[in-house]
Amino acid sequence: MRAAPVYVGDGGALLAVAEAIATDWAALGVRGSFLARNLDTGDQLGFDADELMPLASVAKVPLALVVLDRIAAGDLDPARPVTIDPASSSVGPTGLAAFRYPATVAVGDLLVQMLSVSDNAAADSLLDLVPVADVDARLRAWGCGEIRMRHRMNHMYECAAGAAGNDFSLALELALRDERADRHTIETLDPAYANAGSAAALVELLRRVWCDEVAVPAATAELRRLMGLQVFTHRLASELRADSLRWSGKTGSFLHVRHEIGVVEAESGDRVAIAALTRADRCAGLAPDVDLAIGVAGREAFEALRT
Repeated sequence: MRAAPVYVGDGGALLAVAEAIATDWAALGVRGSFLARNLDTGDQLGFDADELMPLASVAKVPLALVVLDRIAAGDLDPARPVTIDPASSSVGPTGLAAFRYPATVAVGDLLVQMLSVSDNAAADSLLDLVPVADVDARLRAWGCGEIRMRHRMNHMYECAAGAAGNDFSLALELALRDERADRHTIETLDPAYANAGSAAALVELLRRVWCDEVAVPAATAELRRLMGLQVFTHRLASELRADSLRWSGKTGSFLHVRHEIGVVEAESGDRVAIAALTRADRCAGLAPDVDLAIGVAGREAFEALRT
């Protein structure tokens, strides 16, 4: 039996919003955690915000911050060319990972690819320059130890292939079976071995990035700009699109995992950081109703938290 959610809410009205979101997710067969925080008032709402989850491509946000910090320190040249050969690069459906022929791209543009279209080959090329262990150590030095970087992006697919061969449908079935049994055949779905973090840790990282309280201002400013270039609008951004709003975010998807984190900023000055981390209990590569539920949660939280 699943434990009842642990709710977070500054006041009865915010708790009611958190409870409504959790109820909506449960009705769709979605497990997960959610946290939204007004960056200026500190008011917040959510549930199970301290639960560790595999991050999938959400891990590209802390990776980008560490790379940008290296660039700001003069240790890495953003104009440095990097050649990526599809024959040996990471797999993925977008960006350089989907290329058929070798391409040479500057470090700064690898960051654009990684955050705008979630390019796995770009991410792993950056990890060739700033190794996984260095990224993890820097996060711990910054006091972000609840966000762990343990492996390259391609390792997710290697682990899935190790468990299910080249049958991605079987890998999804294994992920769902293990979810119900609370075990992990696919290692990169296990928070103890995956790139992992909690909604609370991710919202706090976003707060520090938006308030220039981590790394250096040059790095945080560029990360905010790059997250504003994300092209995917099917989750949190789906209900937060208006001329008076700006959304900066990053999705993460792998098998039954569907996440997004980001910050919505209004012309009124309201700034709300949101982390929605989900695992769906269904064998479907596409789940637009789950994506929509994430978007509705973001809109309801923003409306409840704006001053």
